[in-house]
Amino acid sequence: MNENTTTAIAESALEPGTRILVTGSAGRLGRSVVTALAEAGHEVIGVDPAPGTPAAAAAVLPADLTDLGEAFEAMARFRPRAVVHLAAIATPFSRTDAYTYRVNTQLAFNMCEAAAHCGDVERVVLASSPTVIGYGAPHGWAPSYLPLDEEHPVAPWNAYSLSKLAAEHTMRMFAAAHGDRVRYAALRPCFVVAPEEWHGAPTQSGHRIGERLDRPELGGMSLFNYIDARDAAEFVRCLLDGLPTLANGEVFFAGAADALAREPLAELLPRHLPAAAPHCAALSGTAPAFSSAKAEALLGWRPKRSWRTELSTEV
Repeated sequence: MNENTTTAIAESALEPGTRILVTGSAGRLGRSVVTALAEAGHEVIGVDPAPGTPAAAAAVLPADLTDLGEAFEAMARFRPRAVVHLAAIATPFSRTDAYTYRVNTQLAFNMCEAAAHCGDVERVVLASSPTVIGYGAPHGWAPSYLPLDEEHPVAPWNAYSLSKLAAEHTMRMFAAAHGDRVRYAALRPCFVVAPEEWHGAPTQSGHRIGERLDRPELGGMSLFNYIDARDAAEFVRCLLDGLPTLANGEVFFAGAADALAREPLAELLPRHLPAAAPHCAALSGTAPAFSSAKAEALLGWRPKRSWRTELSTEV
């Protein structure tokens, strides 16, 4: 990131005390986002029907945001200047496909619609997913190149990944319809690891981190991607600050600087995804399959945590 970009982001940064509404505030990523934004001096409003939003939130509203009226009420009640939309059915196949697609797409549309018509909202960040790339498809998938970046073709093969791609298109539709009055961006966070999961708590897949390292077949389908929730939360903060410096509707990968694997991916991937073999030479050492270079270049964000530094030796 050059000096001019650094200056532009500093000048556009949200001032301390900005009111930010975070949906999905009780989730494994939402909890860290609430904490990071509150520690940055912002007034954070959590919206989640589930318990667990951190006490750092100034207020919590247990709203059903699939109801457009409740989405508008949340905006009207708190009148935030920025919105971080994380609420969703969080994993593929955890609910029926029809339910997952309906809920995730309705949530994305409702939050963009409410933000676009609430005069105070200036910035919106939505959570998408790396699964839009299409890895894990039951009838085969091959990367066009490695490492994967935001320009790689998308090929969703299940309702969850399709719903996340729909969310990206939804935000771009609103940006096209309303111009730059509201600035939008989406992040595709890799497999989110909450702080307690480094100490043995089950991950979103139901396995523990140690199991995913000891049994590569568990992480092979997702190309061994991951990110510490606190690093992802810091990315959200950087993205909110940098939004006015970006083209409206940008999409970013956010992942750890290494893979969730004990072996180099150049050796490991061909065993678990033979179709990737022609491209694996581009991955050296502990390099991950997903690149966060765009986030570093445009926002100055770099992940700080690795399984090598965070995983408890007692796990």
